[in-house]
Amino acid sequence: MINLERIGVHLPQGYLFKDISVQINKGDKIGLVGKNGAGKSTMLKLISGVNSPSEGKIHKPKDATIGYLTQDIRIDTTQSVFEYLNTSNPELTKLNVRIEEINNELVTRTDYESYSYLDLLDELNDLNHEFSIRDGFLWEEKITNTLKGLGFADDELPRSLNTFSGGWKMRAELAKILVNNPDIILLDEPTNHLDIISISWLENYLKTFDGAVVTISHDRMFLDNVTKRTLEISKGKMLDFAFAYSKYKIVRAEELERLAGAKKQQEKDIKHTEELINKFRAKKNKAAFAQSLIKKLERTDIIEVDNDDLTGININFPLSVQPGKWVMEMENMGKSFGDKLLFNNVNLTVGRGEKIALLGANGTGKSTLLKRMMGKLQGEGEVKEGHNVNVTYFAQDQAESLDVNKTVLQTVDETAKGEIRKSLRQVLGAFLFRGEDVDKKVGVLSGGERTRLALCQLLLSPSNFLILDEPTNHLDIQSKEVLKSALQNYEGTFIVVSHDREFLDGLTNRIWDIENKTLKVHHFGVKDFLKRKMDLMNPNVDLKAENKAPKKSEKKPEDKKDSVLTYEEKKELKRKKNKFQNQVKRSEEKIEELEAKVSKMDELMATLDYTTPESTKALEDYEKLKNDLDEQMNLWEEATEGLLEME
Repeated sequence: MINLERIGVHLPQGYLFKDISVQINKGDKIGLVGKNGAGKSTMLKLISGVNSPSEGKIHKPKDATIGYLTQDIRIDTTQSVFEYLNTSNPELTKLNVRIEEINNELVTRTDYESYSYLDLLDELNDLNHEFSIRDGFLWEEKITNTLKGLGFADDELPRSLNTFSGGWKMRAELAKILVNNPDIILLDEPTNHLDIISISWLENYLKTFDGAVVTISHDRMFLDNVTKRTLEISKGKMLDFAFAYSKYKIVRAEELERLAGAKKQQEKDIKHTEELINKFRAKKNKAAFAQSLIKKLERTDIIEVDNDDLTGININFPLSVQPGKWVMEMENMGKSFGDKLLFNNVNLTVGRGEKIALLGANGTGKSTLLKRMMGKLQGEGEVKEGHNVNVTYFAQDQAESLDVNKTVLQTVDETAKGEIRKSLRQVLGAFLFRGEDVDKKVGVLSGGERTRLALCQLLLSPSNFLILDEPTNHLDIQSKEVLKSALQNYEGTFIVVSHDREFLDGLTNRIWDIENKTLKVHHFGVKDFLKRKMDLMNPNVDLKAENKAPKKSEKKPEDKKDSVLTYEEKKELKRKKNKFQNQVKRSEEKIEELEAKVSKMDELMATLDYTTPESTKALEDYEKLKNDLDEQMNLWEEATEGLLEME
């Protein structure tokens, strides 16, 4: 579908990346990964056509449509949320306007037998047919379902989009992309402004999406659930792995280990070669030999190992003092803003050592609840702290409280106490402040960098009760792993708001859920909580599955292990087994043959000129090969499963 041919991007300080060739096929679900600054967002801009590469070419079919979600969306419109999406498809809008014009004209005209009247009827019929083909009659329903899936309530759809925050505008833009069903969807951190339920909905949508998806995300579970292929930008090159993120990390770690060994051996060989050069350079009869060794060194490709492993870092939150048996008590607590009630009648006691995840859809009042607990907002009821409680609070705007005149290192150095002060540079490295970054003034840091620094500072502050509001925003996957490990080892109590399921999984022993203006407490894990929520949103799914599944008391027709088979039954079983075995053999041979053909076509597609008439035929042949391969894979799977069931 899209072919990147030896592309490169050159910046004033040098190449961001160069000589990258990769192909994105129809139906590919790709995770684009790499360190901060590696060029992931730049790559999406190139694929989308927003920017052009410094060198190389990007080949795309002329009629290919691309939906691109950026991190820096700018929407300025007085249109309602619904109308913003309703007018987003020019073809449907044009058809709809013309259909309305004709209908209005037909109502007022009386020349029913005239040719012009009959021509209008013919045109209307053709337009309605075209409108139907484009799913125009389902368009409004599709818009409503998509907006609801991404968290918009019914009463919010008529509201002007300009009355929403940037995060909600991002959701509207994402909905606009999805309803228009492009050939390829490019997503740059799509989960940043979604709540935990909306992320699950988006995952389910993308899994069944027919087109290609390329996404950048720091949400490990999202990548695992959506993608089947991982592209990594590393050291200015592109590495391609046929796995989702978790499997890719395992394979990549093994590869890096091999590279580290090869690099070590190469360094020994280079050192030995340099010693020989120095030894023989001055000798006349060995000068030619020394020169050949010098040329050999110049031709040597130095092995580079991009190792960003942080497994050796072990950071623990320091505990100040041991508090009493309960750390906080809430009596009839509530909060309203004017006529809008967020929650009321909250009566809870937080016990020492509880690990709590505070969940709920965006706008239900999670941050407000935390501010009420901290006394930063007034409201109904009372909040009491327990004996010896030392609360540390991380707000979403925590970064604004940092001193802009201090350096990164000074900021954490003033907070840290005890042995951890010896490892401050390592701790900062875990939060992506490496090398000269630690000497930067806070004032020159970006918003994301300041948030990471504020979290690092909090991590070093002695406390026994942590209240964390979206601490994982702006953290990469490895930094989140460091934070999660520190929280798992924390001896105190914490309440955390996060939409990152991988981060929350195995971290907490309580879930607080704000629903229907009150706070519900659950004692199961995040995965179970989400499954129950999704089941409630899609009650028919479980019913269908339940109807298909055999009841415990029922016996499958073929389940005759405990009974004696007749001659005819044995003969039938043998016939089925032979059929499955033959199908497996045929499919394996066909798969091997088709994979070889696809491999040759891949080489052809890499050099294909998409502007020539021949390219259409080549694309059709390539698509047919891929479909044939998929069909054989399905036949092989069915036959293999049939054999396993018989065994």
